[in-house]
Amino acid sequence: MLEKGYSKRFTLGLLATAGCMGVILPPSIPMVLYGVATGSSISGMFMAGFIPGIMVALGLSIYVIYYSNKMGWKSEKGTFSWKEGGRAIWDAKWAFINPIIILGGIYGGFFTPTEAAGVAAVYAFICGVFFYRELNFKRLWESIGKAALTTGTVLIILGAATAFARILTIEQIPTMLANWISGLTDSRLLILLYINIFMLIVGLVIDPTPAMLILSPILLPVATSFGVHPIHFGIIMVINLSIGKITPPIGINLFVASRVGNEKLEVVSRGVLPFVAVMIAILLIVTYVPAISMFLPTLLL
Repeated sequence: MLEKGYSKRFTLGLLATAGCMGVILPPSIPMVLYGVATGSSISGMFMAGFIPGIMVALGLSIYVIYYSNKMGWKSEKGTFSWKEGGRAIWDAKWAFINPIIILGGIYGGFFTPTEAAGVAAVYAFICGVFFYRELNFKRLWESIGKAALTTGTVLIILGAATAFARILTIEQIPTMLANWISGLTDSRLLILLYINIFMLIVGLVIDPTPAMLILSPILLPVATSFGVHPIHFGIIMVINLSIGKITPPIGINLFVASRVGNEKLEVVSRGVLPFVAVMIAILLIVTYVPAISMFLPTLLL
């Protein structure tokens, strides 16, 4: 993108935001954690995430097209050719097999989502060395070094966020806040708005994984008392906490994009602001139109 003339702030903001899609579209570890913590159907959560995930992707795409046209960033000139498209798909056939292995292994019960990451890494190594032949010992060593630096940065942040979440749990702060929110109003519309604001604030300082484990058992009874379906509420939580991945100071994706792009965190943070606005708008639509989340689970379960 940088070679094609896109600004670095826009590029890194887009890449950081695109990383949020991994927790909205199945298979999603936060969805699994929500199902375990609340007893909700994990398969139902996976089905419920498809349409909201597609909405987020379309919303972000529309903004990217609008802003690119506004800034005068044009795609490569040329006409579309089915022959060239088919050749590109054929060249990428080995890469296409990777997500099939991941999803097939998870849904088939052969390995967990965490184990799937290891399987995917091994398969990518085999493709890079034997099929595409773009990975040699020097590049492998450089990749391991960059991965270690990025992982180390992220783990330090995760450790601090997890410790902070533990302190909040011991002091029963989430429980007190949930009780306070439930006592503010008798309106279903307002209570959902308050819960969204609360979770967006939580996403600023707590990583999605501990936040899901701590908050879902506390907030779900509040939501269900107002007639919100557990699966629908789970999707609301997942989208909320995915936004937290790109909001400072604990936005993990911001640090990863900053490290990959070799740019200051402030630049990446400014780059994600319009994308955060798009995601919040879609979050509100999903919140107040339950059919978006519940259509597939109701149809197929």
